[in-house]
Amino acid sequence: MNSDTVQIVIGTLQGLLSSTGFVLVLFIGFCVIVGFTKLKKTSGDAMVVKSLEERVSHHVVEYLPPTAPRGPADQLKAPELLEAAARK
Repeated sequence: MNSDTVQIVIGTLQGLLSSTGFVLVLFIGFCVIVGFTKLKKTSGDAMVVKSLEERVSHHVVEYLPPTAPRGPADQLKAPELLEAAARK
C-alpha cells in the first residue's frame, strides 16, 4: 500500500468515528432531556413516567398511590354494581 491509500483509509476511519460519536452524543443528550421531562413526582416522592395524554394535553392526571390494590378484580362485585343491586 502506498502512503496515499493509507492516508485515505485513516481519513475515512476518522470521519466515520467522529460522525458516529457526534450522533451518539446527540442521541444520549436527547434521551437524557426527554427522560427528565417525562418524570413526575407523586405524593410519596416516587418518580413515575407521565402518561402520553398528560404530556400532550398538559392536563393533570391522578395517579394511583403505591398502596392501591393490585391484581385481578372481580368486575361483577364492583361497588357501582353492588349499589345498583342493593337498590333493586
